[in-house]
Amino acid sequence: MKNFIFLCSLLILLPSIIFSQDDELTWPREIETKEGLVTIYQPQIDSFSEDTLQGRMAISIKPAEGEMIFCAAWIKAGMSTDLDERTVTLESIDIPKVHFPDMDDESKITQLKNFLEKEIESWDVVMSLDRLLASLDEAEGMQSQSEQLNNDPPEIYFRTLPTTLISIDGDPIIKKIENSNLEYVVNTPFFIVKEENKKPHYIMGGKFWYVSDEILGDWNETENVPADIVKLAEENIEEGEPDSISASITEAPALIVVTKPAELVVTDGEPDYASIEGTSLLYAKNSENDIIMDINNQNHYILLAGRWYQSKSLKDGDWKFCEPENLPEDFTKIPEESDMASVRASIPGTPEAQDALLEQSIPQTATVNRSEAKVEVTYDGNPEFKKVEGTEVAYAANTDKTVLRIKDTYYCVDDAIWFVSDHATGPWVVSDVRPDEVDDLPPSSEVYNVKYVYIYDSTPEVVYVGYYPGYTYSYVYGGVVVYGTGYYYNPWYGHYYYPRPVTWGFGVHWNPWTGWGFSFGFSYGWVGWRFHPHRGWWGPRGYRHGYRHGYYRGYRHGARAGYRAGYRAGQRSSSRNVYRNRSSGVRTGDVKRSQQARSTNTRARASTKPNNMYTDKKGNVYQKNQSGSWDQKSNKKTSQGTGQKSSTTQTKSSVSKNQSKQLDRSANNRSRGNTNYNRSRSSSSSRSSGRSGGGRRR
Repeated sequence: MKNFIFLCSLLILLPSIIFSQDDELTWPREIETKEGLVTIYQPQIDSFSEDTLQGRMAISIKPAEGEMIFCAAWIKAGMSTDLDERTVTLESIDIPKVHFPDMDDESKITQLKNFLEKEIESWDVVMSLDRLLASLDEAEGMQSQSEQLNNDPPEIYFRTLPTTLISIDGDPIIKKIENSNLEYVVNTPFFIVKEENKKPHYIMGGKFWYVSDEILGDWNETENVPADIVKLAEENIEEGEPDSISASITEAPALIVVTKPAELVVTDGEPDYASIEGTSLLYAKNSENDIIMDINNQNHYILLAGRWYQSKSLKDGDWKFCEPENLPEDFTKIPEESDMASVRASIPGTPEAQDALLEQSIPQTATVNRSEAKVEVTYDGNPEFKKVEGTEVAYAANTDKTVLRIKDTYYCVDDAIWFVSDHATGPWVVSDVRPDEVDDLPPSSEVYNVKYVYIYDSTPEVVYVGYYPGYTYSYVYGGVVVYGTGYYYNPWYGHYYYPRPVTWGFGVHWNPWTGWGFSFGFSYGWVGWRFHPHRGWWGPRGYRHGYRHGYYRGYRHGARAGYRAGYRAGQRSSSRNVYRNRSSGVRTGDVKRSQQARSTNTRARASTKPNNMYTDKKGNVYQKNQSGSWDQKSNKKTSQGTGQKSSTTQTKSSVSKNQSKQLDRSANNRSRGNTNYNRSRSSSSSRSSGRSGGGRRR
């Protein structure tokens, strides 16, 4: 009974233990009092659905006097996330069960359980997202289903000289610039301008000017540019510091202007192949693109938007989509330290691919204040709705917002928040209902991404919302993560031009430490934002120019090695969390559904103990010993003979082979999560020190 009273007195402090967060988000965490030391080990996740998580955690208690006590506590919690900070807060935690191995006094267990249920609503647990993701590998129902995407190849251009791809969204649309004699191409993010009633067109890219009589014709470098066009460029093209490589370029890259979905693959001269250690694969070391050749079948493979395409030839190749499961076996053998390690996330079955899949299951959450969150919807003329075939959903074609009509009710999804109105023109209020009909939207629909925006809960004042990566066009196919649906969506053009989501033409590339990165294969100064009225719509969501820090030349042996540092310490796009784009009404990273005050009279600290204690689903507690095998912890009292006191048996030597296998899996996942966490911390340090990362190989 003495130990039980002591245990209850320590557990009174657990709200502050769980709440307290050390700067390193280190596990285990501990608190020391005059009564003894409580150590809480990293939670193990059993299941995860929407924003509710369930799992277990091991706890050890070392009284000031007496032997160590071990227990397992089951947790069920709401989850709020901050993907920018890569943290997860478990809140409104419920403790449905507590188990003390080999302790038979049910009245004590019941008393303790009742105590925890009474106090638990004020608890928080802050975790590293990277550690949580790794632990989700063991959770039930985490197998990602493939989307029904369009994986047909775009037009693929291969060049061996410096080249830039200029994408136009369909046939060029020319529009006059007010109060000038100039015209520009509306349906492209590039600076393409001409004088009214004159033929020459001009493109500015970085420090180079190009001229052509026909937009789809041959473009040549020029220094003879009309003064009013030069002035327009100076006023509308963002300035930026060129990196050392782009600054050293002395020759203007060639241009390829396209009006259909296309991608560009470039090598610096003829492909220069090097072997990938331990495989029959070669890679082109003089290219920013991911180009691999399999010696066995003589096929070339290129990675575009997370998808693999194969052809016997790079030049004028007959490219075909390669199902991820049909990649040559040697792809899985690409070493983690290889210059081509970045492609492992696009190879099914690798740890990198698994981490990417798990991240697809984590929503970004936010709290929306009903009275503050606003949206304004304008139409190019009267509202025009198009029905999505096979559904009860129609969408507005002539607006830059996503507006749906479902059963005479109108919904607008803006920055991953649902709004609702009785009229297409508003007024709009924050919705606490997500219409079920959006689940029927097919990937071929322009508004497919809104099915990934959810509403979890609400009060009269706020609505709890969240979105999955599918909202920002990241999807699962064949055991890997890909970008975009692959479908081409027709834009709207009336008085205004409204683009639609795109998959191709922007050099999209996945990086576990940077997310999706976007590049045109050139440096600063190519995009003229300011005279385009809908800046945020251009290209893929999350685009930031300069991802690759300019057009790379002068490839050298070992040049890709520098990418590994960026691969591990890169920056994630600052627009990864779309809720941060809103000026009011939204809070992220500090969502609190429980309004009760938390005890802060005692703070937890990072423990110096190894993070090596686990529980199984029965509540038994295990610890990995120095030999790599497992000790099962026990609270059973054993007699030491006549006249001697009882003592606690600390370990059991027998751990079944199957149990050992499960524990090894948990330990490996925890180790992987710790490694990923440290790499993310390195990324954060790079950002705070002003160093940019996440670039492609140099």
